[in-house]
Amino acid sequence: MRDNSREETMKTSVLFFLCLLAFPGFSQGRVVRVDEAGFAECNGFFYGETPPEGFTEPFHVKICQRYNKEPRFATLYSTEDKTPLYSAFKYTKPAQSREESWLVEPQIDDAESDLDEMKHEADIGGSVNKLGANQALSSDYADSGYERGQLNPSSLNEDDFQIATYTLTNAVPMTPAASKNWHRDVKTIIEQALAPHCENKDSLYLIAGSVPSKVRVKDKMSVPQLLWLAACCSAPEMWSVGLVRQMSDESHMEELAIGELEKQFPTEVNLFMSNCGEGKQSQGKMEAVLQTINQLQSTEPILPTVTTFGYSASTPGPDQTAEEERGEGSLLKRVAGLIALPFTKLLRIVFSIVREVVRYTFYFLWYVVKQFSNIIVGGFSSLWNGAMAYVKEISLVLLNIPRDMGQVAANIIKGFAQIVYHIVSLTCRILSIPVRLFLHIASFPYYTLGAIPVVIKDIAVGIGSTFSLIIDATAALLSGSTSLATHIVKRIIPKVSSDD
Repeated sequence: MRDNSREETMKTSVLFFLCLLAFPGFSQGRVVRVDEAGFAECNGFFYGETPPEGFTEPFHVKICQRYNKEPRFATLYSTEDKTPLYSAFKYTKPAQSREESWLVEPQIDDAESDLDEMKHEADIGGSVNKLGANQALSSDYADSGYERGQLNPSSLNEDDFQIATYTLTNAVPMTPAASKNWHRDVKTIIEQALAPHCENKDSLYLIAGSVPSKVRVKDKMSVPQLLWLAACCSAPEMWSVGLVRQMSDESHMEELAIGELEKQFPTEVNLFMSNCGEGKQSQGKMEAVLQTINQLQSTEPILPTVTTFGYSASTPGPDQTAEEERGEGSLLKRVAGLIALPFTKLLRIVFSIVREVVRYTFYFLWYVVKQFSNIIVGGFSSLWNGAMAYVKEISLVLLNIPRDMGQVAANIIKGFAQIVYHIVSLTCRILSIPVRLFLHIASFPYYTLGAIPVVIKDIAVGIGSTFSLIIDATAALLSGSTSLATHIVKRIIPKVSSDD
């Protein structure tokens, strides 16, 4: 029965994967335009339809993750770090993971692209300019030691919601161990602590995100400094909680109040509108949620028992069980069992040691091979990049030669034109001196002859004025002499009369 069930599940997964490849248009991730409010039709994944505040960098891109013409969750993507900053989603229903089929968003790299939905890299071809310039690609994860860790885990979703999570805009670089722990813990905490204490599942708002670090994968993708999860239940009783996992401590998740979680970011942010109804939250619910989370984290995961020769190390074999059930064991068998028990345990220990030695030897060899291949690939990559850079520079120089020659020719022609202009100007100035002299000499007789009548007139006027002056002076002299004589006579005559 189990084999048939597994076979049917495998067939269903393969069939679904083939359908997904055949109809990639069903998977859509719409880049939200600047003039649209929030995340457009994906605003419903945020409490109060209000996205987190404080993420305002120009390289932050809002994506409404759609599948089969329906919004499934929302993502804020950093084109500088090539990783998502957060994904906001609702808890639907846990399900088994399907076959992975990763997609990319063409419009993040090429805003003018007519591909307005997510596509498989192989289906894009050369239709998108600079594919991978602003987002991570599957090839960036190859041989890097990191895998695509989903912020919105696929295991928390089913059907179309789960398929939509397999987009590279929902993945950050994680080590295999960190990815496994993160998905396991987030799934466990949401299923067993958060969802049970929020009776109305549609009122449980979840945001999972990362804080990028300066560590880069292949000088492109930023490895998270920490991962975080924020939850807000708006009904019937309000409560909120935040969880943080430092990547340096992959084994522990710290529960925080939303206000304390917001202090973990490098900039001031506000994850939920009104801090998820701060002041109206139920303290009883908060304590119950935190207590459940503490219980889940304090519980040690149960490791599978090691089997040797078909028997479990912690459970008795079927013959021993049957013998105990029948009560037919003999003293001799018991003694033999007691004698064989130390040898059995020793064999189990030796088997475990050998298994671990083989496993770690394989890991070591694989690490050596991977590092060696990375060095070779890195060397070829550096050589190729250097050669391409050299060819690029040479091409630029060769392309600039005609332009420089044209500029030199233009400068030479301009210089000759200026020389000719100055020569012509100087010649005109030199030639203008005798022309002016000739004009002055030629005009001298004209001006001389023209001045003779004026001079004669002036001489005549002068002579006339002289005669007039002489006449006037003579008249004045005669008049004065007459007046003097008359005066003298008048003085003399009275004296003569008085003597007589």
